[in-house]
Amino acid sequence: MTFSAINPPDGNKPQVAARTLHISRAILYATLVVGALDATDGVIFLGLQGQNPIQVLQYIASSLLGARSFSGGLATAGLGLAVHFAVSLAVAAIYIFASRRVAVLRTKWVLMGLLYGAGVWAVMNLLLLPLTATAHGPIAIAAMVNGLVGHALFVGLPSAYFAKDVEMIE
Repeated sequence: MTFSAINPPDGNKPQVAARTLHISRAILYATLVVGALDATDGVIFLGLQGQNPIQVLQYIASSLLGARSFSGGLATAGLGLAVHFAVSLAVAAIYIFASRRVAVLRTKWVLMGLLYGAGVWAVMNLLLLPLTATAHGPIAIAAMVNGLVGHALFVGLPSAYFAKDVEMIE
């Protein structure tokens, strides 16, 4: 992170220049925040439906292993955690790399981040998950609302927040 103060004119407070992040730091920070917030949202939402955190992570692992992930104990929960953060890395990196080419992703970062997060949920749940080994059926309205709102706030917004501060090296 780079901060610099400009010498103030007489009687004025110093102004701090905009913060910048190297792209690798932005991706790292976004991945960690997105992964933690999205996992917390999932654990709370599914916890209210009677699932424990291990089962939530095993569900994520079931995208690779199918139903046998639920009999794998902590090993498959660990795999689910790794898959979750790998997806968080991909989602954050896509937004951050795109923001270097598409200025509106940085200048209107709140709106674009919210839309991006909702779009991520739609692509994952409607296009990608049906292609995995995860058991799937109709999506309940409560799950859809939680997914869209949660991904807008906890996936898209943090990705956009860190993207807005990436160093623009030509």
